[in-house]
Amino acid sequence: MSDVTTTDLYEVTMALSYLREDMRAPATFSLYVRDLPPERGFLVAAGLESALNFLANYRIERDDVKEFADALHRPMRVLEPLLGLCFEGEVRAVPEGRLVFAGEPLVEVTAPLAQAQLVETYLLNQVCHQTAVASKAARCVLAAAGRPVVDFSLRRTHGAWAGLQAARLGALVGFAGTSNVAAATALNIPASGTMAHSYIETFPSEEEAFRSFARCHPGPVTFLVDTYDTEAGVRIAARVLRDLRRGAGCAIRLDSGDLDALSRRSRAILDASGLADVRIVASGGLDEYGVAHLVGAGAPIDVYAVGTRVGVAADAPYLDCAYKLVEYDGRPVMKLSSAKATAPGRKQVYRHPGYSDVIALASEEPPHAAEPMLRTVMRAGRRTWSPDRWQDARKRFRGDVADLPPSARRVERPLPVRAIQSRALEELTAKVRTDIQEHILTRAAPVGPRAS
Repeated sequence: MSDVTTTDLYEVTMALSYLREDMRAPATFSLYVRDLPPERGFLVAAGLESALNFLANYRIERDDVKEFADALHRPMRVLEPLLGLCFEGEVRAVPEGRLVFAGEPLVEVTAPLAQAQLVETYLLNQVCHQTAVASKAARCVLAAAGRPVVDFSLRRTHGAWAGLQAARLGALVGFAGTSNVAAATALNIPASGTMAHSYIETFPSEEEAFRSFARCHPGPVTFLVDTYDTEAGVRIAARVLRDLRRGAGCAIRLDSGDLDALSRRSRAILDASGLADVRIVASGGLDEYGVAHLVGAGAPIDVYAVGTRVGVAADAPYLDCAYKLVEYDGRPVMKLSSAKATAPGRKQVYRHPGYSDVIALASEEPPHAAEPMLRTVMRAGRRTWSPDRWQDARKRFRGDVADLPPSARRVERPLPVRAIQSRALEELTAKVRTDIQEHILTRAAPVGPRAS
């Protein structure tokens, strides 16, 4: 299956009609999030890299045309106007790692109409999913308040590719590592892992399991201590670590139960055994809410491992994203549907210090001391800058988070930043709305009786 055919059927039917009607003028589509999900004070822009890779390699081959024809139950010759079509447009976008808010364009695509239409589904898929997961992961980093967070999500993500993305997105917002070996090696992310309960269960005792594991791994080790009785497991782990003269860099992992109470008792046992430098890792159904609770309670946990709920962004697994036509052949256009109206024209987002964001027309003069958020990342179908690394995006994220109002950073009941529209954009919106309504009324007016 080609990425080209990873699209909704109506993109193909519309594009084919455009080509047959010779509608080849440039069209601009704006991709944005209508409203932030509940309990979100911000979003982290993500998914742009995979979107640009898709666009840079976009070309409809004969096999793709055949798939389109089969899906439509029509002869291939009907779909041949699509053959050889490439993406030759311009893309302006917010770089990955930047914080964004409702209504602000994350990506604007300007290309011949059929091209811009055909790429809609894939761009929405990549940008919306990855932005949702990155935003969830970022909240875990904030909740941990400087303590390392590790990605354990691969076994529960919606597919292996989503697991790779989750590991990258975690690293992008500051995670310390991932259990995903493929992601660790491909993306140069630190690998992190311990053992499963099944490993403990295959040995006659926990002590034999711990000693065997330590013999195999001469460096720092992490022992999973809650297979049977957690406190007993901690004591056994402490004895093995002390006997083997292991300490610095080693850890125990708590994966179930009352993590607050267990971490306190575990810390006391380790300290009493002279193992104050052995860390405590906590896992088991954690996300930003659980992490924030434990940090707020003062639990002596050194590292948080998050998995299922973060890898699938469980409490907000999708974003209300839209990819809407805002200009065609130099003419600003908009949608008037109730609760889903759009703003016309190519846009730019200007950010003033303190997050006083203004959504403006791209043609407007930049306001004083404001930073433009959308950058030109592709022109004539080619990238205008080198592929972005997650390390670069992490720097942008850290810079943006440092300036984010505390009320928007909160895990519970955050107050999101609200962008405003510039006067020029408001005036254009009102004009286009009036023009459309007058046109509709003129066309809908009843036809009077003919003069005799």
